[in-house]
Amino acid sequence: MSTKKIIYTLVACIFMQSFISCNDDFVNTQPLGEVPKEVTWSDPALAEAFVFDIYNGLGQGGFDEEMQSSLTDESMFTHPGRGINTITESRSNPADQGMIKDSYGYGPLYGRIRACNIAIENLTEPLFSDPTRANNLLGQAYFLRAYYYQQLLRFYGGIPLIDRVYELGEADYSAARNSYEECVNFIVNDCDRAAELLAGTSGGQGRATGVAALALKARVLLYAASDLHDIPTASGRASSIAGYNEKQFLGYSSGSRAERWQKAKEAAFEVVRLTNFGYELNLSAPASVAEGTENYMVLSLGGGSKTVSSDGQQELLLGRYFIDLKDEAGNYIGRNNGPNGYHNWAGNTPIQNLVDDYEMVDGSRFSWENATHRASPYQNRDPRFYATILYDGADWKPRTADVAGRDPFNQIQTGRYQITNAAGAVVAHPGLDTRNSPIEDWNGSYTGYYFRKFTDPDPAVVDQNTRQFIPWPVLKYTEAVLNYVEACIELGEDAEAKTWLNKIRFRAGMPAITEVGDQLRTRYRNERRIELAFEEHRFFDTRRWMIAPQTTGAKIRLIRVVGALKPGVQVRTYQYNTDNYTYTYTPVELEPGIENRQWQDKMYFMPFHRDETNRNIKLAQNPAYD
Repeated sequence: MSTKKIIYTLVACIFMQSFISCNDDFVNTQPLGEVPKEVTWSDPALAEAFVFDIYNGLGQGGFDEEMQSSLTDESMFTHPGRGINTITESRSNPADQGMIKDSYGYGPLYGRIRACNIAIENLTEPLFSDPTRANNLLGQAYFLRAYYYQQLLRFYGGIPLIDRVYELGEADYSAARNSYEECVNFIVNDCDRAAELLAGTSGGQGRATGVAALALKARVLLYAASDLHDIPTASGRASSIAGYNEKQFLGYSSGSRAERWQKAKEAAFEVVRLTNFGYELNLSAPASVAEGTENYMVLSLGGGSKTVSSDGQQELLLGRYFIDLKDEAGNYIGRNNGPNGYHNWAGNTPIQNLVDDYEMVDGSRFSWENATHRASPYQNRDPRFYATILYDGADWKPRTADVAGRDPFNQIQTGRYQITNAAGAVVAHPGLDTRNSPIEDWNGSYTGYYFRKFTDPDPAVVDQNTRQFIPWPVLKYTEAVLNYVEACIELGEDAEAKTWLNKIRFRAGMPAITEVGDQLRTRYRNERRIELAFEEHRFFDTRRWMIAPQTTGAKIRLIRVVGALKPGVQVRTYQYNTDNYTYTYTPVELEPGIENRQWQDKMYFMPFHRDETNRNIKLAQNPAYD
């Protein structure tokens, strides 16, 4: 062999050896975009990052563009499609469930539950030497698993309970539904474990605490005691439930309902009794109207700069917070729902059905049959009304520069008014915030109302293009108080119920409730409706009380406002003014074709999507969806 050939051969061997070595290194390279399991759970910072990521299952809280309130008798969604009508018109079916947010979605939530199971499995015997931190993360994982299962349970009824991590290569990945009772017990146990592990922790902004775990437990037990989940009661009111063969997935067919109410009461009291929680609930008489409105505004803004009350008591137990480092959809609740005369989208707008349920400030019912009420429907109402809803003539933020000349008075205009033109003739003028607005004639409210609650009133926050940072109330002290009140009422403990219910009313500037029995229950339910408006309780409350046919299923009602100039008055630029105008207010039903609300009893529970029942043949469908 020549010298040249020998050199070539040596070079080739060296190259092949290098290639083989490099190839071995390549095969053994760790992926750059992932952290190995043994590293994650050996490092407390990485373990914390894993658990914190599970909170993303909260989504935008309730601040999605399509809000759940528009599936109820609180509001309607202005823009066509998007699956809203599928639910409100009772057309949900396994092929088309309608608009379901990810925070209630079957698949997304089971993904988060799997992550919780991974965390629980690896934190039960932590690989890092910081037991306090490990227990805190473990407690949060238990809380989050309980919370996500609770979301599924109140949407679908009993669901499969998965408490371990499935691995590749298992013989069977299908799972049958657990009974409703088994699900309740499982969630309660997780809440108890979380409360134990998180006892005494502050949690930090947007993180679970022991108190939050107790509040979640109280909610779950309250639902469990309610009409919808007492099968004898539910079967007597809904034929779809009466004829269903798997009633154990929907509620309790036996056992003591009084005991369930007692458990709900005791769980709620574990939160209520805490002396360092509850915003301005120490009043012995009603606040003034101005103070009542201000108190409710502070609550709806998550505290704003005033995160606790004057006596140091905190209201928000767990919030979904939005920060300046991230540009999230939940930052734009003002733009999504604000008036089109401010260049906003009018997405979810309050309906007359809700407006009519705000009492007069003296505690009497509002009535269109009352001539005084009808002539001035926005005067002398529950102070919370003014902190919740923007109505015709309400003062609001300064208009944008291109609109300021048309409305220098900064008032909501949802009516039709007479003005005097340059020639001195009286002409009709559509309000700037109507669907015939000269500013934008496509994003206006159908109902004559806009959201005020959850919207930052700071004039510097121009809702059209400025982010706001209002936290979504995932769990709050007032809900626990209301849960306690409800359980007391159902147990016949009216005096205790009124004591706590009137604390909420006094804070809002409303007089005490004095009724007992069925009348007290009615007043309580309306109080809960008003106090928790737009907070994703109404969807479930109308179902668990089984009043949805009369409430959620009712036709949408709205308001028509007309302002006629008084004789001899001339006005060039419109302003709400009873000295210049005679106003008429006419409540009407939404015209057919936009949203034709109706109720069918199948809607007490949502259907499982057919893709899920195809994947999991053991997943029994809910009643009336087969």
